[in-house]
Amino acid sequence: MGLTTRYLAEHGVTAKVEFSWGATEVKPPVLADAIVEVTETGSSLRANKLRIIDTVLESSTQLIANRRAWADPWKRGKLEDIFMLLQGAINALGKVGIMLNTRCDQLEAVTSVLPAMRNPTISQLSDPDWVAVSSIVEESTVREIIPRLKAAGACDIVEYPLNKVIP
Repeated sequence: MGLTTRYLAEHGVTAKVEFSWGATEVKPPVLADAIVEVTETGSSLRANKLRIIDTVLESSTQLIANRRAWADPWKRGKLEDIFMLLQGAINALGKVGIMLNTRCDQLEAVTSVLPAMRNPTISQLSDPDWVAVSSIVEESTVREIIPRLKAAGACDIVEYPLNKVIP
């Protein structure tokens, strides 16, 4: 609350500032005239017919270790593991997974539509004429890709969220 109070004072705004638990974005206009909210994309704010009028603070994820911890091989290994997992979560932002099935004779048409980080994963199904294909794609493009996959011969298409992407 100190950051919000300081920000408002610097901008000449007098307001009663209270901490809010839960879905803050649903509180205006009945319980609050305005809110300060932590947001990545602002989509929840827009869904509640709110608009961002200013940015109080931009932040980034940082992992900081002291020199003694970094010098200890066991602690350094743990810190490197944490870093890898944090980086994996950051890498997953804006990406989704796609799984689908297709006939083998349509595989080339399907994979020509499907972007991948390296190459899509292709697995044989119990029916030798069919394969399963999976890939990671940018979430912003998936609405365009799925209809093209269907037109190319894909079926049983599943889009799923990602928690981590570790190259």
